[in-house]
Amino acid sequence: MARITAGLTTSHVPAIGVAIDQGKEQSDYWAPVFAGYEWTKKWIGEERPDVIILVYNDHASAFSLEMIPTFAIGCADQYPIADEGFGPRPVPTVVGHPGLACHLAQSLILDEFDMTVINKMDVDHGLTVPLSLVYGKPAAWPVRVIPLAVNVVQYPPPTGERCYKLGQAIRRAVESYEEDLNVQVWGTGGMSHQLQGPRAGLINQEFDNEFLDNMIDNTAQLRRISHLEYLRESGSEGIELVMWLIMRGAMGENVRELHRFYHVPASNTAVGHLVVEPT
Repeated sequence: MARITAGLTTSHVPAIGVAIDQGKEQSDYWAPVFAGYEWTKKWIGEERPDVIILVYNDHASAFSLEMIPTFAIGCADQYPIADEGFGPRPVPTVVGHPGLACHLAQSLILDEFDMTVINKMDVDHGLTVPLSLVYGKPAAWPVRVIPLAVNVVQYPPPTGERCYKLGQAIRRAVESYEEDLNVQVWGTGGMSHQLQGPRAGLINQEFDNEFLDNMIDNTAQLRRISHLEYLRESGSEGIELVMWLIMRGAMGENVRELHRFYHVPASNTAVGHLVVEPT
C-alpha cells in the first residue's frame, strides 16, 4: 500500500531559481536563504521518497486567463520545463507517475472534488524551484513528481477549508493505491508578499510566523482565514499559502515538526519552509 510519510512547505520565489542557475548560492545576499535548506537536503537523501505530490500555482505558463482550473492534476509521463520569457530553466525534465496520478484523479473526482486532468503540461518555477532547493542540481530528478496546480491567480481562489479537505482526500486516495510507494506531499508558494500597487514589497513577519506556528497544532485557525484577511495581512500574493493547507490536510490530524526556517527577504518576499511528518 502507498503511504504518505512526510510533508514539506516552501516558498517558490523565481529569483531563487535564477540564483541557483547562475551559481550565486554562496553570495552574501543568497547564502542565508540556501543555508535554511541544508538540513532538508540531508534529510531527503535519507528518506528517498518515490513520488512527490507537488502542490503549486502556475504563472501563466500552462494556463492563461482564458482557462484557469481551480484544481488541476498532471497525469502525464513527463513535464517539460516552461519558457517563462528567458528560456527554460536549465533543470531536468520532470518525470511523472501516471499510475498513481490517474488513481488520484479518479479517487478525488469520485470523492466530489472537481479535478481537471492534464495530460500535457509545461511546468514553471512554481514547481521547479522547490525541487532545486531540496535536490540541488542533479542530472536527473531522483524522484517522480505529480503536479497539482491550484488557482491562486484569478479571483476566486479556493478557500483554505476547501484546500485542507482536498489534502484529506489525497491521503485517502494514496492509502487506497496498492503499489508500495513512499509518498510525500509538498505545498509551495508564499509567504507574505505583494508584487504591485502601493503596497508592493509588503512583508508581514508577524503573520508569517503565526502561520508557521499554526501549521503544526492549530489548523482550525488557518482554515478560517478569509480571502480578504489574506489580502490585508499577507499581500495580494499571500493567498498562495492556501496551498500549504493541502499538504497539511494530507498529513492527518497530528504532525511532528522536523525542521523550520524563515528568512527575510529573498527578492521581494519572505521565505518560509517547514518539514513535518504525521504522527
